[in-house]
Amino acid sequence: MVTVSTANTDNGEQNAQPDRTLIQIDDFNAWYGDFQALHGLSLQIPRYKVTAFIGPSGCGKSTLLKWINRMNDIIPGAHAKGELKICGEAETPPGRDTNILDPALDVVRLRRKIGIVFQKPNPFPKSIYDNVAFGPRLHMKTTKAELDELVEWSLRKAAVWEEVKDRLHGPALGLSGGQQQRLCIARAIAVGPEVLLMDEPCSALDPASTLAIEDLIFELRSQYTIVIVTHNMQQASRCSDKTAFFFEGRLIESGDTERIFTKPEQKQTDDYVRGKFG
Repeated sequence: MVTVSTANTDNGEQNAQPDRTLIQIDDFNAWYGDFQALHGLSLQIPRYKVTAFIGPSGCGKSTLLKWINRMNDIIPGAHAKGELKICGEAETPPGRDTNILDPALDVVRLRRKIGIVFQKPNPFPKSIYDNVAFGPRLHMKTTKAELDELVEWSLRKAAVWEEVKDRLHGPALGLSGGQQQRLCIARAIAVGPEVLLMDEPCSALDPASTLAIEDLIFELRSQYTIVIVTHNMQQASRCSDKTAFFFEGRLIESGDTERIFTKPEQKQTDDYVRGKFG
């Protein structure tokens, strides 16, 4: 049987434990050519929590998200300096940190560990089954029965199995927008990532589909570290445990979501979450 690495699913027990950092960011700077998009960011992203990146358009949220799994490698002139690493588990050998900016890093392996879901659903022009099976076929050795089991497991985790189980070999592009987005999440988790990055995953969806994705985020956070970029303040307050507020490429404030939205330390943060600008 194919096994996918997952965490303890007792979310209440996890939330009772002190936060453990999975992604460490220190004095991180990034450029597109001569334009500096990010300035001296320092932030800790905890394991098995949902961290929301908020801030007005152009503030650097998506830029940081894409550096976390090296998507900016494909953009000419994009470069970065500072510390951006995945923290190893001391109790789980080898327990070494991974320098995400290391030029010698195998980015294919990195992107298997850190999946990403984009603003607009982007299913492959293949069947529903083949979309989910694409990654496992590339990275794993499985029998047909094991692959069938993994496809079903992933679609169930993404809360879309009941809607598609009778048309697995039908075209993925025939699904609704909300179903396509959940299919993309199933495709991302099928290879067993530790982290799910979500860049405005609900901005193109109707309210019912948005609610389904938010419910899914809540369910998945017991097994994955999730980072979500959103302009929707209500969504950030509903879905996330931690929130980081960005403005003009700088991190203004971060902390527990409840505190950020009720008792922010910075006036700029308070003005933004109250809708005075943005």
